[in-house]
Amino acid sequence: MTSVAASASGIPAGGGGGRLMLGVPARRLFGFLAMVLGMFMAILDIQIVSASLSEIQAGLSASADEISWVQTAYLIAEVVMIPLSGFLARLMSTRLLFTICAAGFTASSALCATATSIDQMIVYRALQGFIGGGMIPSVFAAAFTVFPPSKRSVVSPLIGLIATLAPTIGPTVGGYLSNAFSWHWLFLVNIGPGIVVTIAVWNLVDFDRPNWRLFDRFDWSGLVAMAVFLGSLEYVLEEGPRYDWLDDPTVAFLTVTMVVGGLVFFWRAFMAAQPIVDLSAFGNRNFAFGCAFSFVMGIGLYGLTYLYPVYLAQIRGYDALMIGETMFVTGLAMFLTAPIAGRLSQLLDPRAMMMLGFGGFALGTWLASGITTQWDFWELLAPQILRGCSLMLCMVPINNLSLGTLGPEHVKNASGLYNLTRNLGGAVGLALINTILNDRTDLHFDRLRESVRWGSPVAEDTLSGLTQKLSGLPDASMAALKQLSRMVQQQATVMAFADVFLVLTALFGSLMLFAFLMRKPTAAAGAGGGGH
Repeated sequence: MTSVAASASGIPAGGGGGRLMLGVPARRLFGFLAMVLGMFMAILDIQIVSASLSEIQAGLSASADEISWVQTAYLIAEVVMIPLSGFLARLMSTRLLFTICAAGFTASSALCATATSIDQMIVYRALQGFIGGGMIPSVFAAAFTVFPPSKRSVVSPLIGLIATLAPTIGPTVGGYLSNAFSWHWLFLVNIGPGIVVTIAVWNLVDFDRPNWRLFDRFDWSGLVAMAVFLGSLEYVLEEGPRYDWLDDPTVAFLTVTMVVGGLVFFWRAFMAAQPIVDLSAFGNRNFAFGCAFSFVMGIGLYGLTYLYPVYLAQIRGYDALMIGETMFVTGLAMFLTAPIAGRLSQLLDPRAMMMLGFGGFALGTWLASGITTQWDFWELLAPQILRGCSLMLCMVPINNLSLGTLGPEHVKNASGLYNLTRNLGGAVGLALINTILNDRTDLHFDRLRESVRWGSPVAEDTLSGLTQKLSGLPDASMAALKQLSRMVQQQATVMAFADVFLVLTALFGSLMLFAFLMRKPTAAAGAGGGGH
């Protein structure tokens, strides 16, 4: 029966003995679950440091500008590796690629924990991100080639849950680890699971076979162009909002580099005999629209994972642990919604399910647009629950429609592109959010300053009350004036947060109109995605 199942899947038989579970041999299923754990670790590490950057900064004696590179270095390296992984999986097989990535990720995590300077940390994080990036698309490709289409309602929610849950709970996990132990444990926590994943994948995974002849036509110029293009793009999006975009010489130079690298990359993608990234999957309408939706989902997923901690830290004064406890709600909502999303995928038109998810996300951000300086866990509860549930309701049908209608020969490359769009969406989202926050904060501050000028009864009453409250200080009037200025700045910042939430509401609300541009797969089309 094993050979029959393997043959039906277009996957070599052998090494797949044992009883069938979810339509595949048990050994192959456990190998896939080991890969899922590896993907979880790689995605988790994008955000695990976000709530603990101040602790890392103190431990490494880094400056405020330098410490941001603990995340930026990881993201740039990961973005380069994700599209490359499709070619590498066909070249060396999923088994060998994933084993090397899992072992390398574990080793680089250990190196991060031993870093004694910010320069070492940046190098080790870049290495960790590059190697870890190879694990993410491999899981998506395996899910749509190993399992029969009839089991997508179980497998798709699983990988959707991991892809969205890992970055969401990253601040929570990081906050607990750094608070209970030290920042070193943000990386040491990977070592045990990493060793298990490495051993399990090497011994259990047999999804495909290597094709070493592809190396003879390896497109080195395409690889360099892709690295320059994506690396420069990620840097510009990460650092542009902080340094006023093209006003900064480094950002301006890398923008030009990005354009040149992009032109060369796309030229090689269409002209090379064996391109480093095969773009032919975009000829599939569902895949093209699915990547567009994945891009926007990245904006919502990574944007709000960034936005809520910034609000809680700057406005509410929360520490890493308190931020993690508040953000945990979204992760719990995702976990509880995953089986429901799997069941709904069998009952509803996937496009209607996407509309439901987009609408729920828009409702959550609309509720959050009423944010004030006093919001805490309870006010953020409903928006976070809606966000978590809606992400799962969106991700499952988008995954199924995007990758599930492709033939097995396209899935590996397509999986890398699909995951790349989500990460690029996150990068664009963060740049957009930071730009809106900066610009709208300045605008609201100027407007509020006009309303609290001398002669305003409200301003004078507030200032008088503050002066009386601080009467014990040597210069109570000056202290009161400074406190009033801080109050105005804080209010302007919160109003800018509300503007961001309104922009996200409009963005996700508009997606409801485009959901039906994707084609509902027929039974035959769906079978193609699984190689059946």
